[in-house]
Amino acid sequence: MTLKNLIRGTDLATRRSFVSGMAGSLLGVGAAATFGPRALAQVLLQDPQPAAQTGPLVLGRATAKHVIYCFMRGGMTHIDTFDPKPGKITQGPTEALSTRADGVQIGQYFPKLAEHMNKVCIVSSMSSKQGAHPQAQYLMRTSYELRGTIQHPSLGAWCHHLGGRHNQTLPGHVILGGGADLPGAGFFPPEFQPLPIGSAEDGLQNASLPRGVDEERFQRRLQKLQQLDQAFGEQHGQRAVQSYSKTYAEAVKLMRSSDLTAFDLDLESAAMHQAYGQTGFGAGCLLARRLVEHGVRYVEVVSDGWDTHADNFDRVGELAPAIDQGLAALLADLDARGLLEQTMVVLATEFGRTPDIDQDQGRNHYPQAFSCLLAGGGVKGGQRYGSTDAEGRTVVSEPTSIQDLNATIAHACGIPTDHVVTSPSGRPFKVADKGTPITEILRG
Repeated sequence: MTLKNLIRGTDLATRRSFVSGMAGSLLGVGAAATFGPRALAQVLLQDPQPAAQTGPLVLGRATAKHVIYCFMRGGMTHIDTFDPKPGKITQGPTEALSTRADGVQIGQYFPKLAEHMNKVCIVSSMSSKQGAHPQAQYLMRTSYELRGTIQHPSLGAWCHHLGGRHNQTLPGHVILGGGADLPGAGFFPPEFQPLPIGSAEDGLQNASLPRGVDEERFQRRLQKLQQLDQAFGEQHGQRAVQSYSKTYAEAVKLMRSSDLTAFDLDLESAAMHQAYGQTGFGAGCLLARRLVEHGVRYVEVVSDGWDTHADNFDRVGELAPAIDQGLAALLADLDARGLLEQTMVVLATEFGRTPDIDQDQGRNHYPQAFSCLLAGGGVKGGQRYGSTDAEGRTVVSEPTSIQDLNATIAHACGIPTDHVVTSPSGRPFKVADKGTPITEILRG
């Protein structure tokens, strides 16, 4: 049976499973699989459509060449971290710390970060209407409501797509520790999928030929892949096959490049590992610094476990030290290397936690008010932007939407927030929807 007949002789579910599995195993190239085989399979098996507008397109003045986006997944409590309310009943047992930024206090769990708050702007006036994790996380990363009819690109995909790559060998967008359920390229072509790395300590896995596959056998597999591409092209349209082939070509180029050293934390000194901390988040921050040094535009580092419905204070006490050490080390390290001014560091979460403390010493979902941090990349540090009331319940000044925050990041990267990209279905979209950049916290 020919490859063409094999493909046409199966139902859709079988074909999708086949293509997804093939993406991870046909060539024996693990790096190719990490570019998102499921996304590739979906693109290959849909009806041909006109392509969305392509980049790069950077029209504005960029103060940030890179973004390191630290995501506290689960809903980080704002009152216990970066919007303390000392003396109020909503504060609970958490104490407030003074910092190197005059008049700016943060929670007791961040003594190392307190020494670097002169570099940081706390946006304390965040609010949202989404209080469920999947919807809120999706909104945070894409600026759009979760819909069953369309997949929106993440902010990292927008920056990669419109801004282009600084290093043509390395991916434009990398996610560290995020799992497989994060928004990626959306309706953009699959070459704008982020490269997911499950563990920063392990780096990029399977980036060399597997045992038993020499160069000759590898080339034979490439030829077989080209035959498969031809069969797909005849049935599903050339655009999808070209995107798929381009993604594999990029993976092969990466696995043969000296830039692979960017993913190798073993090249860092013991002192540097100690500075960032022996934690998954600390390793993620260290790897993020290596990646931006090598020209990766957008790196996301994920910290899980912030859904503190019960034992909030004990849980935050367990989670915060890794963030405190890793983020403080990242800011100091970037600054010492002259990279902080061109690298925007963001700490974000999908919503806050209730000011009221329940009987299990927990805090529940609270989208009405929460905090995010911005540093570097042209950000004016040492300040708090916006505020909540005396008990942390409502935003009382400078209300800031998720779209506004994302528009600020995009604006700092030089991405024009009014630029319209048309999806394959013919609908217009902008990088941050209707968000407005907070230009007053940026220099220049």
